[in-house]
Amino acid sequence: MELFQAKDHYILQQGERALWCSRRDGGLQLRPATDLLLAWNPICLGLVEGVIGKIQLHSDLPWWLILIRQKALVGKLPGDHEVCKVTKIAVLSLSEMEPQDLELELCKKHHFGINKPEKIIPSPDDSKFLLKTFTHIKSNVSAPNKKKVKESKEKEKLERRLLEELLKMFMDSESFYYSLTYDLTNSVQRQSAGERDGRPLWQKVDDRFFWNKYMIQDLTEIGTPDVDFWIIPIIQGFVQIEELVVNYNESSDDEKSSPETPPQESTCVDDIHPRFLVALISRRSRHRAGMRYKRRGVDKNGNVANYVETEQLIHVHNHTLSFVQTRGSVPVFWSQVGYRYNPRPRLDRSEKETVAYFCAHFEEQLKIYKKQVIVNLVDQAGREKIIGDAYLKQVLLFNNSHLTYVSFDFHEHCRGMKFENVQTLTDAIYDIILDMKWCWVDEAGVICKQEGIFRVNCMDCLDRTNVVQAAISRVVMEQQLKKLGVMPPEQPLPVKCSRIYQIMWANNGDSISRQYAGTAALKGDFTRTGERKLAGVMKDGVNSANRYYLNRFKDAYRQAVIDLMQGIPVTEDLYSIFTKEKEHEALHKENQRSHQELISQVLQNYMKLLLPDDEKFHGGWALIDCDPSLIDATHRDVDVLLLLSNSAYYVAYYDDEVDKVNQYQRLSLEDLEKIEIGPEPTLFGKPKFSCMRLHYRYKEASGYFHTLRAVMRNPEEDGKGRAVNLTKTSLVSDLKTKALWPREKIF
Repeated sequence: MELFQAKDHYILQQGERALWCSRRDGGLQLRPATDLLLAWNPICLGLVEGVIGKIQLHSDLPWWLILIRQKALVGKLPGDHEVCKVTKIAVLSLSEMEPQDLELELCKKHHFGINKPEKIIPSPDDSKFLLKTFTHIKSNVSAPNKKKVKESKEKEKLERRLLEELLKMFMDSESFYYSLTYDLTNSVQRQSAGERDGRPLWQKVDDRFFWNKYMIQDLTEIGTPDVDFWIIPIIQGFVQIEELVVNYNESSDDEKSSPETPPQESTCVDDIHPRFLVALISRRSRHRAGMRYKRRGVDKNGNVANYVETEQLIHVHNHTLSFVQTRGSVPVFWSQVGYRYNPRPRLDRSEKETVAYFCAHFEEQLKIYKKQVIVNLVDQAGREKIIGDAYLKQVLLFNNSHLTYVSFDFHEHCRGMKFENVQTLTDAIYDIILDMKWCWVDEAGVICKQEGIFRVNCMDCLDRTNVVQAAISRVVMEQQLKKLGVMPPEQPLPVKCSRIYQIMWANNGDSISRQYAGTAALKGDFTRTGERKLAGVMKDGVNSANRYYLNRFKDAYRQAVIDLMQGIPVTEDLYSIFTKEKEHEALHKENQRSHQELISQVLQNYMKLLLPDDEKFHGGWALIDCDPSLIDATHRDVDVLLLLSNSAYYVAYYDDEVDKVNQYQRLSLEDLEKIEIGPEPTLFGKPKFSCMRLHYRYKEASGYFHTLRAVMRNPEEDGKGRAVNLTKTSLVSDLKTKALWPREKIF
């Protein structure tokens, strides 16, 4: 559709329809397309895909109109329904100020022969004149006016900061989806129950997942059929659609292809082998929505934080099968003070005060899903125990026969990175899975219905939850495919199908994690590949540190934007946060200075997942690779993690910007020949740092080494007036003594 700018309005037009949006008061009005002739000097700005809604970032500032600037086709669901992902948005201030460059695709009708819109660039003389005029005005402003100017600037800066967060939400996370013909908010089972409902799509959606409901409210209140065209229900969550082929004769070359980027030919076109479509749809609730440390537990309406309904959909020929699970925060009043690393959880209300709200939550859940099987994955010992115990007590007090409680201490059962032990859980609840069934529909109607759901949770309802939900869904999918005759009764899922399936669930976990915690899911490598590897553990360490940083510096703004999108008053004093920007910057520097300490804490947290049973962990260090052939010696970011056990050492390289371990090595201490300490090698100039060189054998050949140095501390920052001396750190002594290395030789 075309977007026009007139003196008093922005005008969206497609065919015979037009939507006028006032630049004075933000009012929306439906008008015929021919009324464009009545607009004052309309100029076509380009093409957009649709309207998301309006938002006001501050009561004293104008409204903003949010449009879909660019979309990406995710795939097609059964019935040829296209599902799209919002990849870019355009934000227009509903005021008389001129819009910035929106970078819209130009329509051929009004921009024939033009590749890019022309920009008006002031001449240098004009710029100097304007700057001189502004300086003159500024110098003559009276004291009271100066105060007003300062307040105005603060509002503008705050609006700009919130606007940046809004843009990041839509364009960085890529977590908003829509379909013009399919109801993404409702499962197949709920849709089949109301398939004779003749109302327009937006009136049939599940209110919990209609993410832009408040923002589009001015349109929904118009109440005429003409408005239906302009209302696009948008969900936040995840959608991936793939076609899989059941082929047990796949070549070994295909099996060795990268699990991160499955080959395109994995969707086989050979008609000999049966194929099926699989879709994963996650819908994030707009109630109690927000960031991890800002939204925990239950609220006064019985809504819980990070509530997500995930539907796995299988389509074979004319048969569509659906299985639904949910996740959500433990429905008691609890929180974590987020300004320290890995904060301790605490209960905010007594058991008696919580009962009514716990009941409100599960009464609504049972009304929607009939039965609930709670799968609680929190640790049954340590700091998480207080939340798990409170949950169980509330379940016992609720005492409802339609509620089943299952506890599975994920970390205890999967100790030593053995995430395959999740099968212990799926085996234990196998009969419950079969009794729950799934929704099955064909062209004639509903064949069977899913009777109840699994409600899975851990502390954040992210990492552990995603691994377990993927395992449960896999059991269901294999049963479904066997029922349909797509898979042989005694065969597992083919390797290639299994790989793509794991990738889908890993992508789902990453997406939900970014929406709630700001970084990709921990343990994603197991969901993605079926194996837990050192690279994944180290990536988890970086993601944990990033979550800490995001909570500490960014969550207040992101939470405010989410609240404003849902029409919820912002309770936090954003001005006090905004005016303490320098303090935040100082905290950020402190965070950078203590990055090595954070990595150490992360390693301690993941030690039980990292180590095989036969290795004893001795320590970990954040270092710099100072080999000039590999990296700039002045590079100050932590880019190497050195880990030491009683029988080996690990060197892991990672990239802070992409949160990913690029490569790692495990080297037996038996192959370590000598350790050298001396000035770091430089191509030019005088060496500035001391470094350590670890010489080792590879395939019985000598001549290999790692050259590493410690992260230097600024004496002012350190408070001790010195830098790290490698010869005095515990690293070398640990390599010499703790690891029982038989051939000590230090120069």
